[in-house]
Amino acid sequence: MGRLAAASPVRHPVSHEWVVLEPGYEPDEDLAAEITNPHAWEEDGTASDDEPEPGMSADNGPAAEPPRRRRRTAGTSE
Repeated sequence: MGRLAAASPVRHPVSHEWVVLEPGYEPDEDLAAEITNPHAWEEDGTASDDEPEPGMSADNGPAAEPPRRRRRTAGTSE
């Protein structure tokens, strides 16, 4: 089916124990059939690495600029 985009708790079809499948894992067909949430899967064409695109933050929003530091001005003597 593909790779998981999110952690997915499922009941193993043979042992009936709860297991958590981690993001990026490609489960076998028997485990994949237990995952009912369509949002748990990576979409086709989704990059497999965790690096955001240039200019984008990890949450897919515009990257924030770092805070600017104010420079202290030297006091002038009169």
